[in-house]
Amino acid sequence: MAEAKRRRYTDEFKSEAVRLVRESGRPVAQVARELGISDNVLYRWAGEERQAQSRGSTRQAVRAEAEELARVRRELECVTKERDFLKKAAAFFAREHK
Repeated sequence: MAEAKRRRYTDEFKSEAVRLVRESGRPVAQVARELGISDNVLYRWAGEERQAQSRGSTRQAVRAEAEELARVRRELECVTKERDFLKKAAAFFAREHK
């Protein structure tokens, strides 16, 4: 069974698609169909664009910030597990030493 390739779109394409929806007045589903993309994808791009504009930054900056936050949370989880393990090991060796 062949695997479906995930399509990648440039930031310019995404911005232009969102601009087309905003300025044309046509429904998102119609514009998405014309561009050959899923309407859910176009809704997500529009939401990202709105969020970025409300923050006064670009969609790329907002996405980079979210990725960094996810990386830091994963790292924190790992460090927390290590700390808990070391606490238990220290307690175990402290009991054995007595």
